[in-house]
Amino acid sequence: MTNIINIIYQDECLLVLDKPPGLVVDSAESVKAETLEDILITDYQINLLRGGIVHRLDKDTSGIILVAKTQNALEDLQTQFKERVTKKEYLTLVHGLVLQAGAIERGIGRNPGNREKFTVLGSGKEAVTEYEPIQSLVMSSELVEKIFEGFNKIQLRKLRTMNYELFTLLKCLPKTGRTHQIRVHLKHINHPVVSDEKYGGRKIVRLDQRWCPRIFLHAAKLGFRHPVSGEWMEMESPLPEDLRKALDTLSSRT
Repeated sequence: MTNIINIIYQDECLLVLDKPPGLVVDSAESVKAETLEDILITDYQINLLRGGIVHRLDKDTSGIILVAKTQNALEDLQTQFKERVTKKEYLTLVHGLVLQAGAIERGIGRNPGNREKFTVLGSGKEAVTEYEPIQSLVMSSELVEKIFEGFNKIQLRKLRTMNYELFTLLKCLPKTGRTHQIRVHLKHINHPVVSDEKYGGRKIVRLDQRWCPRIFLHAAKLGFRHPVSGEWMEMESPLPEDLRKALDTLSSRT
């Protein structure tokens, strides 16, 4: 399992990893497969709480994850996240056209109707997500017919009516770190993340997964102060092949 985890940077007190999709971060009784925490403890001999993992990413989200090798580094980095010293940047592909940058400042809490999900709540914890459109994209008519081969004329017309072919590549800058924050906030403004099984809607996700195999959400950049030297560091992770391939099926909307 270790071979699939690319090390972006490491020194005597920290590791910066490029987490692949499908890897669960934290161990739990409900998780049967090997987790990142297991790997860090067993293969990297990091005998700290959670294997030294400073923050978390959802199972199918890829990208940068920060790991401490010492207790002092762990406490320092956790404080940076808590005090919002760190700078996080995600890339995501969403449904619909987002033409202007903006910020979503809405509290998030567990969905009263489904405790496995989160939602925007007036009584929820403070959550702030800034976003910037990078590119407006469209799925060509030819590609729609190819991907949805077998759809009849009525079904294809419905795709056009719902503007299924329109997408936006976004840069998201979460200022807080609530569970599923980006996904919940983007769903709230009616721009759900492509192939988001939890928040995208069952019918839409079935359509999405014909050309994008997993949630299009990638932790692309992370900035933080080195826990020993205090030097500001910025790490980057390129968009992985599966998401790049999905993105390449779309065309720029002029």
